[in-house]
Amino acid sequence: MFLNYIKDFSAKRILKNSLVNGRSTTALGTIKTVGLVVDESYFLETKSLIKSLVDQGILESDIEVLVYKDRLKKNREQNYPVCSPNDLRWNGGLAAGKANDFIAKEFDLLISYYDLEKAVLLLVSHHSKAKFKVGFSAVDKRLNDLMITTNAENYLVFTHELFRYLKILNKI
Repeated sequence: MFLNYIKDFSAKRILKNSLVNGRSTTALGTIKTVGLVVDESYFLETKSLIKSLVDQGILESDIEVLVYKDRLKKNREQNYPVCSPNDLRWNGGLAAGKANDFIAKEFDLLISYYDLEKAVLLLVSHHSKAKFKVGFSAVDKRLNDLMITTNAENYLVFTHELFRYLKILNKI
């Protein structure tokens, strides 16, 4: 347990140092593909969140989901690709697997749906090739292009505010 704490601390420190350079985005065009990173350790309404995105006009086939869980149960079937703390490496990288496959895909919009800073989630959000990144204001401000202030439990408020700002920015 203590070694996992050190590994988590080390990965966050490496990430914070790489965020110093900042990120320059020139996200032009409309949003068609969406990447969704969800922390299912405490937020279990992933299907409802996806439904609210579909209700706003995003096609369900254009939404790619990556779920984070603190503990994986071996015999349990997962609805979405899953990453866990076991995917974290000592050098601040991610093990080859579903998280790296998710990072390699280019999205028009990445929604980082978590409000607690966990090293794996931060690394996925940081290394993603998304053109425009959205997340909660409780997470490091340098990670996202747009931050929404609400609780993770209020997914309806989050999607309403998200699409309100995307319309203002001419993204949809």
